Amino acid sequence: MPDDMSGDAPSGPEWDFLRGDPDPIAAPLPAAPPSAGPSFGPSAEVFTPEPIEPPQIKSDHHAVALDALSGAAPEPGSPKPDPILMADAVVRRFGGLTAVDVTHLEVQRHSITALIGPNGAGKTTFFNLLTGFDKPDAGAWTFEGRVISGLPPHRVSRRGMVRTFQLTKALSKLSVLDNMRLGATGQRGEALWAAVLPPLWKRQEAAITARAMELLERFKLDDKAGEFAGTLSGGQRKLLEMARALMSSPQLVMLDEPMAGVNPALTQSLLGHVQSLRDDGMTVVFVEHDMDVVRHIADWVVVMAQGSVIAEGPPAAVMADDRVIDAYLGAHHDAPLSIEEEEERLAKAENELQAEIEQASADQSVEGGATP
Repeated sequence: MPDDMSGDAPSGPEWDFLRGDPDPIAAPLPAAPPSAGPSFGPSAEVFTPEPIEPPQIKSDHHAVALDALSGAAPEPGSPKPDPILMADAVVRRFGGLTAVDVTHLEVQRHSITALIGPNGAGKTTFFNLLTGFDKPDAGAWTFEGRVISGLPPHRVSRRGMVRTFQLTKALSKLSVLDNMRLGATGQRGEALWAAVLPPLWKRQEAAITARAMELLERFKLDDKAGEFAGTLSGGQRKLLEMARALMSSPQLVMLDEPMAGVNPALTQSLLGHVQSLRDDGMTVVFVEHDMDVVRHIADWVVVMAQGSVIAEGPPAAVMADDRVIDAYLGAHHDAPLSIEEEEERLAKAENELQAEIEQASADQSVEGGATP
């Protein structure tokens, strides 16, 4: 969290939902009068979040997820009617720092769940733990009712739970099509003894290639199939990584900041693809800082701060939660300091100034005494 919170209000997409800015994903809206948005200065009294329209049902799977989540309590660790992923008492420490301390979390099947929080909240570390890229100090989690805590990433992926990375992992010196083929599982030609016998794997190889081209066409990358992956733009690499993740036909897709560094022209396309995963029957969990993206596509939002889950619920409820606002802006973001607090800060500043004066005087005395 920035250290200069007492100055001007922060800017950037991750703060827009707190300032009531219009959604940049939708069509441009006329500017609101100065008095329409919330204020964070001393004169502010009540934070009023921007009204959020009820979610539009996109598919049968979406309707089922929304119906299930309608009965879930908007509170940390709330149980879900049909969770696909459950985590209990997950802790990860680095020396004396507790990066993750999640008591209980459930992810509803066929939903899009957003994992948000300030920088350093532990979101990516939690992702790494759940997908086998890091080991916890304590805790366990299940996927589809089976324990997967402690499994390496490739075995987690084979169970049907895949992830993408904040920094894309495309193999730049292979073609886009070859990158896609690598995502398929159970390839017979990967066995040493079978590799020298093409009749054993040729038919499967053709099916894998057809599936890869189908996904590339879906993600508008089919015209890049023969090009090196290293020639793609940042946004196209995000699309390639998402498409490659689908080669294993997963049930749960975990996306780590899928919109980070993406050209705004591709943002809408990426949003549509994320929603299509849910509409095809998959479950999506994604980390995101842009709150306009979150309220645009998320069915449920989980908020982390200092390694713990501090809030859960629908986007509208979470964005009006005082705990969430405090986590982003601090506890005194919208209230004037009391007389006692002002006096305490003034006394602290005076003491620091006096200490600096005394130190400067001491330094001058040492320098004067050292002069011959």
